Amino acid sequence: MAKKGDKRKTVGLVSEESGQRHYYTRKNTMNTPDKLSLRKYDPVLRKHVLYVETKKSLGRNEVKPKK
Repeated sequence: MAKKGDKRKTVGLVSEESGQRHYYTRKNTMNTPDKLSLRKYDPVLRKHVLYVETKKSLGRNEVKPKK
């Protein structure tokens, strides 16, 4: 069970090129209020690409299109 004053949130990382979410991580929202962006391996494209932070509770593995 989560602690009452827990500042860490679970976020999903979405590939900018394939648009799929393969990684999840926890970040401290007090220390890093900006969105995370990390270079990680994309198994669909089989190369390293930039992954950006999104909410964990978005659908399955795909990002909803922006309006």
